[in-house]
Amino acid sequence: MVRLGSVCLRRLSEGQRRLEVCFHRLLHNPKVTADHIIAGWAEPTIAACAGRHVLAIQDTSELTFRTTPSRERGLGRIGKGVGRGVLLHPMIAVDAATRDCLGLLGGRVWTRPPAPPVMRTADGRKRKSHSKAAFQERESCRWVETAQEAKERLGAAAMVTMIADREADMYPLWASVPGTNIHVLGRVYHDRPIVGGGCLSTVARAWPVCGTRRIAIRERGDRPEREAVVELRYGQVTIVRPRTIRVREGLPRQIALTFLEVTEPAPPDAVGPVVWRLLTTHPVADGDQAWQVVDWYRCRWIIEQFFRTLKKQGLRIEDSQIDEAEHLIKLAAWIVARLGGWDGYPSSRPPGPITFKNGINALKTMTEGWALRDLCIP
Repeated sequence: MVRLGSVCLRRLSEGQRRLEVCFHRLLHNPKVTADHIIAGWAEPTIAACAGRHVLAIQDTSELTFRTTPSRERGLGRIGKGVGRGVLLHPMIAVDAATRDCLGLLGGRVWTRPPAPPVMRTADGRKRKSHSKAAFQERESCRWVETAQEAKERLGAAAMVTMIADREADMYPLWASVPGTNIHVLGRVYHDRPIVGGGCLSTVARAWPVCGTRRIAIRERGDRPEREAVVELRYGQVTIVRPRTIRVREGLPRQIALTFLEVTEPAPPDAVGPVVWRLLTTHPVADGDQAWQVVDWYRCRWIIEQFFRTLKKQGLRIEDSQIDEAEHLIKLAAWIVARLGGWDGYPSSRPPGPITFKNGINALKTMTEGWALRDLCIP
């Protein structure tokens, strides 16, 4: 896979039908299950995290596969429900001091069920559903569950900072995950009201600027790569429990957090300004500590490189021609183990720590290679 830069079974077989059949037999092997493979993801990482400050970074990515209306391959809805594919939600461990990727801590691979039928009123309008699933039954619960699992596994780490993007900005995460030497750092999605009046989008306006920096903004979509001069403000806020959360769920009524706002006062013409609003449980006493928290959050790009390696510019997992969603899920979970040299035969033991460590090292090498490519090729 590393040599060919692909997980497409036909490419891996290099024109040999016998090898292609063997690959399919592997994925049909009842002893090879996604759950068992995923359960082993964290084994080699836990020991590597001992004594370190670990950035535990989680994110979700959609793996889109080609389908037709008559051949959906058992795949679930992704995006706005138009495409079909598999969802991958890993958490990786990164050394906060060296920025080295230490491995995978856990995660999920799943498909969404079909959308429920649209209910309409007598006059043809869509009927709103007034029933809400419990938090533990929602797909968004993955952010809290993955963090809780990592929290249990990282007891030997000197400190852990859980990092996630805006989608993880939910009260149960802030309320239940932090603990002794366990912190949470994330980007704000909800413009929450705060104790004392006001909300997150306006509170920082009264705070002094603690420093100015020139930072590199990475290319994304239609946004070109550029440099931006940004200002940083920080302060303490207390957020309140949303009314939508039931009292019986046992979450505290208020949570004290540190709020940081990074803004670009003078963006170029026709370019949207940089605005990053971050919440964290880390205490911040001065500008140096505030910038340190911002730098930790910016390490989130490492998991984006991980997805990039799996997808468009690395192993190209979305080119796979496997027919069934169950086997695609196995394939997604199996890639790291296979990079480590596991053969997957019925007589073989499940992939162990050494196998996963070798696989993670191979993935890390590929990821670093693509990062160097971005720097060296104009």
